[in-house]
Amino acid sequence: MVTIQDIADHLNIAKSTVSKSLNDGPDISEELKKQVLETAVELGYTKLRRYKKRSDRLAILVQNEHISFKKPDDFAYDIIMGFRCAAEPLGFEVEIVPVDTNTQTENEYDVFLLRNQFSGAFLLGFSLLDPWLKQCESTKYPTVLYDNYITGNPVTLSLGIDNIEGMELAIRHLKQLGHKKIGYLSSSLKSHIMQVRYNAFINALSSLGVKFDERLIGCEYDINKCVNELLPDILSQGVTALVCSQDTYAIAAIEKCKELGMNIPADLNIIGFDDIPLASQVSPQLTTIRQDRMQLGKSGFAALNSLINNISIGTVLLHAQLIIRDSTAPTAK
Repeated sequence: MVTIQDIADHLNIAKSTVSKSLNDGPDISEELKKQVLETAVELGYTKLRRYKKRSDRLAILVQNEHISFKKPDDFAYDIIMGFRCAAEPLGFEVEIVPVDTNTQTENEYDVFLLRNQFSGAFLLGFSLLDPWLKQCESTKYPTVLYDNYITGNPVTLSLGIDNIEGMELAIRHLKQLGHKKIGYLSSSLKSHIMQVRYNAFINALSSLGVKFDERLIGCEYDINKCVNELLPDILSQGVTALVCSQDTYAIAAIEKCKELGMNIPADLNIIGFDDIPLASQVSPQLTTIRQDRMQLGKSGFAALNSLINNISIGTVLLHAQLIIRDSTAPTAK
């Protein structure tokens, strides 16, 4: 194990200086603290608790440029509540830390966790372009990634629902209702989970014997551009059903179709993905694939605790569930 003395020898400074730097001593310059922290991470020193009372501090790192989490209707709110409900009764201190691209650019991932004395982290809302996600490939800290996947690092774990199962449930439901021409509307494919769902949609069509037509696919990060420019092109191809990668896109599609004078589900069936609270409040109520976000949060803690205890798990997938509401019905065509 790397010790404080190892760090001191590497930097040719006193052991006491290293200790003060690691514990944010007021008489140590910020420049030296940064140098000590970076060297500690480089040498593989990650756990301050070896030299003091055990710290059970866990971080939920939320990329707040990509995901909302503060209000009960926000997508990540229940995930965070589930994590806390599982962790805090066992004595863990959970800190929710909003981060953005600037935070990641200014701080290395492992250095940030070491400086704040976290034992591990649960990451929500990170995209493939986020610097910290790339750094998780070599992190020494137990890390659970929601809706992201990294190979080759035994202290990282991928958590989510079974998107392949979810898409098969959606396509099977539409096929049973008589739909043969099914479109797909999605956010940008620059995130891991959007790529997973896109591929799952195509594979579900194939496995269930529904013809795939690339002209019926629309992917765009800007939701307004997606429904105002891409959706009309898809509708012009004569689709009778539309699967959306997220409920927000499905709800926007419902509103756009209303503007165009269409009746949902008589003229078009729409299925979403996630089952956010608004899915049951829109008119017509949205058929969707549910993610049990409380269970995802609880599973996130269980997975992180396993990694902390040196149980190397690669992937945890919860079952998807089809929630049938009013936006789907047998086709009349």
